[in-house]
Amino acid sequence: MIPVLARTIIGVITCLSGLSMGPAAQASDVLWQADLGNGFYKNPVLYADYSDPDVVAVGDDYYMTASSFNSAPGLPILHSKDLVNWTLKGHALQTLVPENVFSVPQHGNGVWAPNIRYHDGKLWIFYPDPDFGIYMTQTGDPESGAWSEPLLILPGKGLIDPTPLWDDDGQAWLLHAWAKSRSGKNNILTLHKMSWDGTGVEAEGKVIIDGHRIPGYRTLEGPKFYKRNGFYYIFAPAGGVPVGWQAVFRSKSIDGPYQYRTVLEQGRTLVNGPHQGAWVQTQSGEDWFFHFQSNLAYGRIVHLQPMQWKDDWPVIGNDADGDGTGNPVRIHRKPDVGETRLAGMKPTQSPPSSDQFDRTRLGLQWQWNANSRKEWFSLGEREGYLRLYAQHSPGGDTGNLWMTPSLLLQKLPAPEFIAEVNLEIPQDARNLSTGLLMFGEDYAWIGIRQISESGEIELGFASCHSARTGCDENFTVEKILGSSSLTLRMTVSSGGGTVFSYLDDNGRFKAIGELFQARPGRWVGARVGLFVRAESKDATTPNNFVDFDSILFSGPDH
Repeated sequence: MIPVLARTIIGVITCLSGLSMGPAAQASDVLWQADLGNGFYKNPVLYADYSDPDVVAVGDDYYMTASSFNSAPGLPILHSKDLVNWTLKGHALQTLVPENVFSVPQHGNGVWAPNIRYHDGKLWIFYPDPDFGIYMTQTGDPESGAWSEPLLILPGKGLIDPTPLWDDDGQAWLLHAWAKSRSGKNNILTLHKMSWDGTGVEAEGKVIIDGHRIPGYRTLEGPKFYKRNGFYYIFAPAGGVPVGWQAVFRSKSIDGPYQYRTVLEQGRTLVNGPHQGAWVQTQSGEDWFFHFQSNLAYGRIVHLQPMQWKDDWPVIGNDADGDGTGNPVRIHRKPDVGETRLAGMKPTQSPPSSDQFDRTRLGLQWQWNANSRKEWFSLGEREGYLRLYAQHSPGGDTGNLWMTPSLLLQKLPAPEFIAEVNLEIPQDARNLSTGLLMFGEDYAWIGIRQISESGEIELGFASCHSARTGCDENFTVEKILGSSSLTLRMTVSSGGGTVFSYLDDNGRFKAIGELFQARPGRWVGARVGLFVRAESKDATTPNNFVDFDSILFSGPDH
């Protein structure tokens, strides 16, 4: 086995069939480029799983947050100057609460659809946990990354999708939807009085919109509350995530009755859903609407639609026949935010994916499978490396990774990409497995298993189908390694087909295992990850670890 490659040639691209090595490929900061560079953009603006996005304008800046479910840290905070190019600034929720509950994976639970607002000189996020209630966190300085501890302002089962409104008469309100899985009811929106400081909500609420009374409506959820020209507006999707539509309700009175209209639907486009999002107005007075599209292994990707007002109704997307119901656009002129406001901004930006582990903290793209513990990793024990300490899976010696808290994961960054990682195993490591992982309800990984007392290292491919229901992981040995250094790769094609390979002694990448179809997790897309698993409880020691030199993402050669 050749030594670990230097960082400058980590991205070497080769054909999986074993052809000779091609020119070196570099990690790319922008794997999906929505900004076309000519004054136009293409959808989605974020080809990544930022589910249930909400966006707010603060002067010349725009901030987005999204659902994060059981991943920690939670509540991502993204920033943009033009609504098209986005960077990841951090997370509002460093630790999921209650902490003890989220010390183990709670797939599909945790942080559901949040609402971000700017009020009284502060950014506010109201978010639901369907098992505990509605929380609020806030900050006076979003650039600092310091958010208040989450405050449970409305306890209850099944309360989801909160949206506040500070009215011009001095009264504040909170509107929310319901999760049938916890409360036994859904398809209704309930209004509560809220204190002006957002710290208290009256327990008694009033149903102001009942989807059961609207022909064809089901799963009315995800409301966003606004006021304009004397009308109260509720933007809310209905019909379910994969095949629903976006509705808008309006009334002169906050508690109704409300008129309603379908303002955005799939039409003849390939954008199914389209589901909940946010209305945003630029400094120039233009109106825009964000929403997500459920896209299988890639999760819920984010689209941006033009929006106009006609007769005090929003018209979203392309309304070719003028009936007030638009369809999603694929390519459109970028928002007018004023050229002076873009000074100093990079031409194209996107959330990060690659990480060379040369800083004092993990890259913001990483999230754990549960609340993390400091003994899981180190960036200081060996400079320029991520050291992951072997952790025993709660699944037991023959279990799978589904309930392993210490998985280090990130979102799929684009429809097609290559991810490569270099790792080194200490000579005295024992009873562990490690590798490069594609994780979801089905998962697969390429890497090593070292379970013999002699220290023999097996390179192989592992897969597990229907992990949530308790499948046993299947590991197929490719070869016995003669070195403790290894370079691994996954190549992901459009649709999520994934090929795993390793750098062999001849300097070529050799594919092993099956063509794996990436599959989403519980309410989330598939994710790329790293892990080090102790194969027995006594193998969880400070001296049992694996060092990762880097993980680099790049676009494929075509």
